[in-house]
Amino acid sequence: MAKRPKPAGLPSPDQILRFIEESKDAVGKREIAKYFGLHGNEKIALKALLKDMTDEGLVDLAPGRAFHKHGGLPRVTVLRVAAIEGSSVWAVPERWEAAGPAPRLRVMEQGRKGALGVGDRILARTEERGSGHVAHPMKRLQASAEMVIGVLVEEKSPGGKPMVWLRPADKRARYDFAVADKGDADIGDLVRAELTGRGPAIKAKVIDRIGDPFAPRSLSMIAIARHEIPHVFGPETLAEAERAAKLPLTPDGREDLRDLPIVAIDPIDARDHDDAVWAVPDEDPGNKGGFRAIVAIADVSYYVRPDGALDREARRRGNSVYFPDQVVPMLPETLSAGVCSLKAGEDRAAMACHLVIDRHGKVTSWRFTRALVRLRANIAYEHAQAAYDADEPREGWDADVLPALRNLWASWTLLAKARAARDPLDLELPERQVILDEQGGIAEIRVRDRLDAHRLIEDYMIAANVAAAKALEAKKSPVMYRIHEPPSREKLVSLKDYLETFEQSFALGQVITPAVFNRLIDGFSEDDRLPEIMQAILRSQTQAYYGPANAGHFGLALGSYAHFTSPIRRYADLIVHRALVDSYKLEVPGKPKDLPARTGLGDEDGKGLSRIGEAISALERRAMEAERETVDRYVAAYLATKTGEIVAARITGVQPFGFFATVDGLGGDGLVPVSTLGSERFFYDEAARTLDSEHGRVSYTVGQRLDLRLLDANPISGALRFELPDAPEGGFRGRPPRRDGVKKAGKHMVGKRGRPANIKHKGRKR
Repeated sequence: MAKRPKPAGLPSPDQILRFIEESKDAVGKREIAKYFGLHGNEKIALKALLKDMTDEGLVDLAPGRAFHKHGGLPRVTVLRVAAIEGSSVWAVPERWEAAGPAPRLRVMEQGRKGALGVGDRILARTEERGSGHVAHPMKRLQASAEMVIGVLVEEKSPGGKPMVWLRPADKRARYDFAVADKGDADIGDLVRAELTGRGPAIKAKVIDRIGDPFAPRSLSMIAIARHEIPHVFGPETLAEAERAAKLPLTPDGREDLRDLPIVAIDPIDARDHDDAVWAVPDEDPGNKGGFRAIVAIADVSYYVRPDGALDREARRRGNSVYFPDQVVPMLPETLSAGVCSLKAGEDRAAMACHLVIDRHGKVTSWRFTRALVRLRANIAYEHAQAAYDADEPREGWDADVLPALRNLWASWTLLAKARAARDPLDLELPERQVILDEQGGIAEIRVRDRLDAHRLIEDYMIAANVAAAKALEAKKSPVMYRIHEPPSREKLVSLKDYLETFEQSFALGQVITPAVFNRLIDGFSEDDRLPEIMQAILRSQTQAYYGPANAGHFGLALGSYAHFTSPIRRYADLIVHRALVDSYKLEVPGKPKDLPARTGLGDEDGKGLSRIGEAISALERRAMEAERETVDRYVAAYLATKTGEIVAARITGVQPFGFFATVDGLGGDGLVPVSTLGSERFFYDEAARTLDSEHGRVSYTVGQRLDLRLLDANPISGALRFELPDAPEGGFRGRPPRRDGVKKAGKHMVGKRGRPANIKHKGRKR
């Protein structure tokens, strides 16, 4: 990097951060001084400045005295190989002290001697690429301990001697590990173990017994342990929650809305109630045909105050995590299911968003107040839809609940009209719902119905979120935006190549808007390949995140968007509430004893939104992965009683070593290894995502529907394994024999460079 003209005096913290971010090499004090041309006393002042930046959390000091941006990856760091998926090697930082989960990096192995294995440690140079990172190995390091969650199993060795193995709970893991010391754990226990050694000499030592993997709530506990999700509140946090729950609720400083028939419409199994809605025709002659509406949101900022124990714990968690068998709340239940939850017939503190909607569905004005509400009813989506459709109230409802629903629907028809004109991305992807019985067993797994009642609440929430962002912008206040950037060109090229396999063109030169994807979806509306097209479009999208620099929300076709409507379960929404308190002077009177006095955002957090946004975005991704894994485990548990049966399935992915399929109506991915497809040779076409037989008689492609035999369903990892109903005798079944203390878990032998021996690539340069 060329030397920059020397600034007057020391560089600013922003200049130092920019240099660290732009540098391709490790940056220490010497490199900073050299780059900015500092000498003598300036170097002493630089040392003090860097210490201040470290204390303020602007930079972190990595091993080797190299600096990197706080919460980010050092340019050179130690990584541990975490997984090998096909020919891809993935690693995570060995040392990670940021608030969010550690990132995964793809390891670029080209030209390296000796393939890397799970558990290997490397010194690597990291590089941002797209929305993620890649790692360029510099050298292999000595092995150190790695922690693995798994179940203890006992099997006989070839010599007949019983041996104990650790079967990982991660379905991407390739091996079971020989156990050197199982401590006080028993066979069948779910444990946390430490791996030592490398290659064939890897051994597992049990560090902690988690419990019975088949006990109630155990499947979610696997995800909690694997992802290190905090799930126990400390005594200081619980004590503060108890004090906060006793805060007085009075109309002082609040708008009294208790006479309005406000209702909450939520999932039938909702554990907390953040939001409630109300609408009425606008009597203003200037807004004929329009409506006035209120979106009332739990006033969590009244109870969870900056710099308190509750706030620190909520920020550490980032969000609530929802599993089929339990919820890990962001806030203690005293608040999340108690005084913060909007419940019918009880006075509750709320942040009220008042909206004026014109006859075209455009929100023409908004205002925010702190309010006191008393809901008329908590209604399940299904019950609200049925009551509106039949125009009949449910038993026990107050007389004004059904008229309130009629007004909400009438107002929503206008919001829906405006939404259609905006033409946001319309991906109707099925959501799996696990229904448990009273004993915690699986009663049913189904696709959750999508009703107009869901769309109604969604559109009111979007309107309030937009209003919150614009209200803060009007005051030039810091905003924690919910950002969804347009797809990258790299992903659009990949989508174009994929669509060409369907003989569908996709012009890269056009202006890419959500409407472009909607037209594509409409073109396949009568095609049974529509689910695959929608999945491909979903894969082409960038991941939404939180941050203070507005880049719009591509998917919703909105210029300004912030999360305001779920402060019980999302820290980002709490930040937005606090910013509104500051901007619109909504502090309530009174100084509570033993609690922080302020409920607004304050200058310090306002300046640190970028750092907070990075952390809570990573925590959101962790929660989503944990929730998805747990549903997969429940699907596997549900299918475990159906092994050997033929199931209707659909191919969801094709790789050189086989193809992945999902069970129709249930989900859950399972592998069909290429070694079960017969003796004929298969070619992998990467662009078309197909496996084609040597003589062209058989082809397996993404989206193809076929019947498969379920060979195995593992509830601990969530992994499924299939074979063709007419799989050849002697095809791949079970696991190959163990080798030198490590047995391969459901993988066939591979040739050089990690590719299956009976496959070669087609149309791909090496």
